[in-house]
Amino acid sequence: MAMGYIWISDFLVSLQVWQIPENGLVTSMSEPVVILEGHSKRVGIITWHPTARNILLSAGCDNQIIIWNVGTGEAMINLEDMHPDVIYNVCWNRNGSLICTSCKDKSIRVIDPRKQEIVGEKEKAHEGARPMRAIFLSDGNILTTGFSRMSERQLALWNTQNLEEPMTVNEMDTSNGVLLPFYDPDTNVVYLCGKGDSSIRYFEITDEAPYVHFLNTFASKEPQRGMGYMPKRGLDVNKCEIARFYKLHERKCEPIVMTVPRKSDLFQDDLYPDTAGPDPALEAEEWFDGKNGDPILISLKNGYVPGKNREFKVVKKNMLDNKVTKNSEKSSSSNKSSHPAPSIKSEAKLEEILKEIKSLKDMISSQEKRIVQLEEQMSKLAI
Repeated sequence: MAMGYIWISDFLVSLQVWQIPENGLVTSMSEPVVILEGHSKRVGIITWHPTARNILLSAGCDNQIIIWNVGTGEAMINLEDMHPDVIYNVCWNRNGSLICTSCKDKSIRVIDPRKQEIVGEKEKAHEGARPMRAIFLSDGNILTTGFSRMSERQLALWNTQNLEEPMTVNEMDTSNGVLLPFYDPDTNVVYLCGKGDSSIRYFEITDEAPYVHFLNTFASKEPQRGMGYMPKRGLDVNKCEIARFYKLHERKCEPIVMTVPRKSDLFQDDLYPDTAGPDPALEAEEWFDGKNGDPILISLKNGYVPGKNREFKVVKKNMLDNKVTKNSEKSSSSNKSSHPAPSIKSEAKLEEILKEIKSLKDMISSQEKRIVQLEEQMSKLAI
């Protein structure tokens, strides 16, 4: 969990973490806070830890999963030799103690990342050759989407204590689009968005058979190339908004809002139980030491008011030590004293701050001029 923005290059194997200013972007950002390097092939999956600060998981086309401490810029855990083929997706469980993965070898795996061991595995969770997805639900069960041998799209529910047989399997249709599941843990509703589909189907998950209950379908005209999902705290509770998606088209991104029609102006407690807030329950070091923490819940009764962003800092302890050692080995044995040169990074940061100050001053100056013009217009109208 971190207040930052991740950018992944399609051509590089590094991850770059950017800090968005508290009041939004004023000038172009030219330098990330930290660059994380460790994958040997392109990175396609990233996900923040749900309850610990500054822990980031990444998976690449090298079939590796790396868990980073972004606060130090270090790769802390490297899960190698667990996936023989391309990893389709990775998902944390509710408190971030386990992860589940889906792989091109048709297996789903439950992994304890700190022990670096597979604690549950199901081969051929879906027998079709097309990509699968697997996500944790709040009760610890796993929901998967995939294809049957006859290329029918499927939705299945699994008990992690016994992965031999699914709790239930729902046959959907014969479309080729991969089903992307989005889960709301507060209401136990799963939204299925198929690539290339023009609809979103949603289901309620219960703890009694048949477990998965179809609710409704949202239909639109144009197919979606991809889909994003707004966290619950970003919704408008005054309009009874229960979900908001961002539908990717070829040249635009379209918001899709789902609401429950209610006539009352009162806060709807049943629609908005306390939800996970942005504050972490643990520091990164605590999690790596073995501690777990459930999400810190917040009420949406008065709407979500963002707090002041905590400044993101990277302390590269080990990396700096390595650099000092290398520099000392390369330095000459002469006893001449030298003055430390200013850091290039510091100079770039200073230049960026000066540019931002100049931009703000120019903005204020233009606004002042506009105020003078408006005052002159008012005085002419008054006459």
